[in-house]
Amino acid sequence: MGQAAAPLLHCIIFIFPLFASSFIRRRVLGALCALAVPRLWALPSSAPERITLAIGARSVFAFRHLPLTIAEQLDFFTAEGLDVTLQPYASDALALQAMHAGAADVCALDFEQLLRQPSVGSDAVAARCFVVQGRAAQVALGVSLRALPRFKNLVDLRGRKVGVCALNTQSHTVACLALAQAGMAPEEVTFVAVGEGAPAAAALRSGRVQALCHGDPLMTQLEQQGDVRIVGDARTLSGAQALFGGTVPSGCLVAPTVFLQKRAPQAQALANAVVHALKWLQTAGPADLVKVLPAHSWGQARSIYLAAFARARETLSPDGMMPSNGPTTALRALALAEPDAARINAARTFTSEFSYKAKRKFSA
Repeated sequence: MGQAAAPLLHCIIFIFPLFASSFIRRRVLGALCALAVPRLWALPSSAPERITLAIGARSVFAFRHLPLTIAEQLDFFTAEGLDVTLQPYASDALALQAMHAGAADVCALDFEQLLRQPSVGSDAVAARCFVVQGRAAQVALGVSLRALPRFKNLVDLRGRKVGVCALNTQSHTVACLALAQAGMAPEEVTFVAVGEGAPAAAALRSGRVQALCHGDPLMTQLEQQGDVRIVGDARTLSGAQALFGGTVPSGCLVAPTVFLQKRAPQAQALANAVVHALKWLQTAGPADLVKVLPAHSWGQARSIYLAAFARARETLSPDGMMPSNGPTTALRALALAEPDAARINAARTFTSEFSYKAKRKFSA
């Protein structure tokens, strides 16, 4: 209200009570005060921070990025003041490339892919993991019962073709680890990239490959339908630890070091949302997932997805923290295929600053 109107308002407030009833006085004075007092409660709140998050191989590994899906569906990002766009990419390598090219602010991928970035062993590491979603590889190696009905042990795969999601990925690494435990070198088989979902299943069923190393729910489906015999299983904590010799980080959120330094509040908000989702998943039952997840999440059969989740739940991180000796364990496995990986400084691949604060916030 302008300065010229102020004397008139004061006059009305002074004279009006002399002539009006108490009821009318309350109504009119309330209206006058509403005009005179600033409506602070109607001021717009600050806009949410926009974040673009590139996700690698989301359709291949249903549970690797499940915490992100939960955070999105339950508005945990919004609660942290973020407007997050989840941008899918066909592979972890493409997601990492998109982030480094500036097409995304951060990315979600397998920790092993982070170890493959060219600068990971230098003093100026391009990117770091700042929150962990999983603590097992969540893939399994299965042998085709149709192609190898008399299969006895992994030595029977010598000279055969083994399908993997893509070369130089964790499914490739798990297959190499399983072969190594049987005393075989990776060169004794031929690895074939078969992609995701239906194409991967078709490659196995048609005989183009005689074994397949892939993620769930596909491997659970093939197992239930009698197509494969599982001979190397990193879909459980015990199975992954037996293959890797320890607990290994799998799905994680990765950000450029400059993002973690200059946009630390946003990095913390992302970590908070993911840890919130991880805590929710610790007690979520099948009915909870059915209510929250979008229909396309189930794949071909909801029952297969839920059966796979029941096994995978323990492989999800409980608190977003990097497992003890996790980077060292992952590097040791990667060195089977890439000997130069042994020179990488594991301490420079991650930071626990953000996940630790998120863990305290949610008592995870």
